Formats: sequence, C-alpha cells, structure tokens
Amino acid sequence: MTGLESLGRRTSPWVLVLHTVTFRQARALVPAVLALGVTRGLGDGLGTVIALVAGITLLSLLGAAISWWRFSYTDGDAAVVVTRGLLTRSARTVPNDRIRGVEVEAPALHRLLGLVRVRIDAAAGSVTSEEELLIDGVTRAEGDRLRNRLLTHAASAQDLLAGRHAAAEPEEELLRFDYRWLVYAPLVGSYLAVPLAAGGALLRAAEELPEQFLPEFWSPDVSDTRIVVRLVVSALLLLILGSIIGSALVNWRFRLLRRGGALVAVRGLVTRRHTELDIDRIRGCTISEGLGMRLVGAARVSALVTGLGDATRRGQVLPLGPVELARALSTELVDHPGPLRRHPPAARRRSIARGTTPGLLVAAAGGVVLALTGWWPLLAAGAALVLLGVPLGLARYNALGHVAGPRSFALRSGWLVRSHTVLQDRAVVGWEVRQSLVQRRAGLATVLACVGAGSGGYTARDMAADEVAEFTRAASGEWAATLTPYD
Repeated sequence: MTGLESLGRRTSPWVLVLHTVTFRQARALVPAVLALGVTRGLGDGLGTVIALVAGITLLSLLGAAISWWRFSYTDGDAAVVVTRGLLTRSARTVPNDRIRGVEVEAPALHRLLGLVRVRIDAAAGSVTSEEELLIDGVTRAEGDRLRNRLLTHAASAQDLLAGRHAAAEPEEELLRFDYRWLVYAPLVGSYLAVPLAAGGALLRAAEELPEQFLPEFWSPDVSDTRIVVRLVVSALLLLILGSIIGSALVNWRFRLLRRGGALVAVRGLVTRRHTELDIDRIRGCTISEGLGMRLVGAARVSALVTGLGDATRRGQVLPLGPVELARALSTELVDHPGPLRRHPPAARRRSIARGTTPGLLVAAAGGVVLALTGWWPLLAAGAALVLLGVPLGLARYNALGHVAGPRSFALRSGWLVRSHTVLQDRAVVGWEVRQSLVQRRAGLATVLACVGAGSGGYTARDMAADEVAEFTRAASGEWAATLTPYD
C-alpha cells in the first residue's frame, strides 16, 4: 500500500448533507443540466422544475459522496498530511514546525449541523501557490482538538530546535470589542460595501423574477426637490445602518487573547471564527487609518505574520477602534522605534507637483478650447483641479515618514488610507532602491523593504537619497549598508 493510500481520519458524514445543500460539487454542472433540459424539449411546468432540481441534487450528492470518500487527513507527531482525489490522487504534507496559524470557522449551516472548517496556515508552498490546508466538515470537538494539537506540536518543534522547554502560560485578554465602536463603521469602505453589495444582489434577483411576482413600486416624481431630498436622505440612512449591521455581524463578541505562545482572535455572529497565530512568527504590524477614520480618531491594526494566507482578514487583531488603543496594541506586539523623521522639502515640492499636474494639463487643454471655440468650463475645471491639487500634495507629503530603531523600524505613507507599518529588523529579507529621473534630479529615492509577511513589501517614498544607506543599515544591519541610489 502506497503512502497516498495510507489510512487517515475522515471528516463527518454530515458533510454530505452540507455539500449537497450548497451544491458545492455540482455548481459547474448546473448550466449543463439546464441546457440538457432545453435541448430535450422539456416544458416549463412544475414537473420540469422538480425534475431539474432533483437531477442537480442527485449529482451534487454523488459528487459530495465521492469527495468525502477520497478525502482523509492525518495529524502526526512530525507533520500533517491531507490526501484527496479520485482519478488523480494527491497528498500534501506540511511539517509541524512550518505551521503559522490555525483558524476554526463555523458558518451558519455548519453550526446547524455541528460542523466546522479548519484552515491551517503553512509556509510550505505548493505548485498551485496554496498557502493553507483546508479540512472542511469536522465536528466542533475535533476542530478544537486539531487546533490545539497542531499548534502545540508547532510550538514544541520550535522549542526543541531552540533547545528550550515549553512552559504553560496563563490566558491573557488583550482587548475586547466595544460595541460603541460600531459608530466608526460608516467611515470604513469595506463595511460600506456590505449594504451596497446586498442592494445590488436584491436588484439582480428582482430582475430574474417574472413580472407577476413583482410588486408595483411607487414611481417618485424626481422633479419635486423635496422628494429627491427624502430619497437621498433615506438612502444614506440605509447605507449607514447597513454598514453598522455588517460590522456587528463580522465583529460580534470579538476578543483578542494571548494564550501561551499564540495570539487568539475570536469573532463573528453568523460565521464564528477562531483564529490562532504563532506569536514567534509575528514580524510587525500595520495601523490603517482611512480618511474618514482620521477625522474621528479611529484605526485598524493587522499583525504581519510570515506565511499567513489571507493576511488582510486573518491577521487583523483590532478590526476597528480608537487610534490610541491601536497604537498601544501595536507597541504591545512590536517594539516601536520612536518618532518618525519627516522627508526633505524636495519631497514636498514633488508631492505638490504630482498633485497639480493633472489640473495643469486640463487647464492647458481648456485654454486651447477657449481660444478656438470660446467655451470656458474646461479651463475653469482645470483651475479648480490645480487648486485642489495643492492641499492633496501637502496631505500626501505630511503622511510620509520613516525611522529606524535598535530592534525595529517604521514606515508611513498614504493619503486616502494612511498606513503606519512597524517591522522587526529580522523581518527584512532584502532591500530595493528605486529612482526615477525626477527623483534623481531632486536628490530623492524610494526604498522598498522586502519581507516575508503581510503584503511582501513596504515602501518609504521620496526619502533623501543620501539617507538611504544610513537608514537601511540601522534597520537591518551592515549587510544593507552597500545600498546606494543609482549614479
């Protein structure tokens, strides 16, 4: 018997019901079944609809049964192995010391059947660029056992490699979501997208319904200003309410805990998620402040963990809260190197030039149009864009900053969304220096810190060129002192 056929654990048989109900295994076959029904000349009666639904359901059940039968997993003392496939069998093996985090997820239908999904983040790579293992359809008890066992094995392997013994540590609550913070939700683009997406889905669903099933909607008189104002105000209120509800569903009973060598985040109402991150793999954190969030003093915090898939969501350790709390949490996770250094005046001039250039181009085109036709609105629009470009350039410049300390360094940039990233010195795997022709003439350079966590690279834009070597050396050691801008 080969390794691919070796015995392992199976998921719960209830997963057959789950995948059949969601048509997970038969989604690609739905158009084919419908096309077959049309080509066979089937009618449009109730019997045809029942036959098509029954056919798709049977195909989904068959696919789910085959998938369940040929899927197994093994959590050994040295590695976790996931085996799958009918005609082409595959087995993915990940050593325990490469596990970066484990997430136990329980969507609504899973919870109804007493099941969970287990996502295992592993920096082991694959030819399909998958960074995680997914075990879908185990019981809650089995999910908790897997999470505890895998993280315990990962920590034990690291302790053995470091020549130390793991010691049990008490659980410490770092923060708990305060529902008063939901007032910040309408200022976050991702939460505003929830009611917009829901409204779009309802409109698309309504278009698919026959006319006899649709109610007669009131057609407002848009020539009446009062009606238009009421419609706009109602839409804004629904948008605000929808963003708050969406934020509450995602962040319901959010808690951030430190448990031994793991950072634990628990959240969610409809889908309950339990994410554990290996603290030893945290290489930094990012404080994100959108334009609206800065006006009310709110922010979000994400931990940067090596090998973490879907880092934007699963690395989030503060989904939304006061900026003072965000900064305190950032300092708790990573030592802050100190106050940021401002970029040189040449960076301010370049930022203003970049902000006003589009307006100048429009104004130049407007001047030509004015001379030829006497039409002036394009010239006025260009002048307005130039005036708006000046504060935009200043805002972009004021967002810039960098500093290097004994054990970490920090970079800040962004105007619409300002990101303040603090990285440990050991996070850097390489540096890249870029200079455009304009930057070279102004004595500026853009420095990219390449890291194995988060988005993979973080930028200090328009830094003084003669500070590059000093900054990179202070941030990651003498090996980076050879970095110089282009001659």
